[in-house]
Amino acid sequence: MKYSDGNPDALKKKFWLALDDSPFLFLELDGQSDTSVPMTAQLDKDANSSIWFFTQKNSTFAQLGKVKASFAGKDHDMFARFDGTLSVETSQERFDQFWNNFVEAWYDGGKDDPDILFLRMDLGEAEIWSGDLGLLNTAKMALGMNVHDEAEERHVESVDI
Repeated sequence: MKYSDGNPDALKKKFWLALDDSPFLFLELDGQSDTSVPMTAQLDKDANSSIWFFTQKNSTFAQLGKVKASFAGKDHDMFARFDGTLSVETSQERFDQFWNNFVEAWYDGGKDDPDILFLRMDLGEAEIWSGDLGLLNTAKMALGMNVHDEAEERHVESVDI
């Protein structure tokens, strides 16, 4: 495990802020890369071990179970790969919390569309990279100088998110 101060919690916090700023990721069923599609993660600031998704009942994700996600933050300042387990979310309160016009645009029947499948991903382990190398390291790269060690200091190989 690496991170500049030896504490992966700081990088984990940066990850959650980056995901909140740009909640789009690639999600796939574990071991089935052909199922990988972009999805919009629904986040709750008080639930830092789960994320939610709206999809259709005929989606491959209706199979539920183990999944993997890949994330690239805005401006490529954060990258992550993480796993988890999909299950059907049955909480109407949680459904209503995340329902909005952007979600509704995908469903002809609105909130009552019979095709809606509301999923929760309980998160497992993650590998996180900070792509923010700073001005000095950017200058080094422009000059062709090695920044490998500096980049490794902004990386956590395995952390529970």
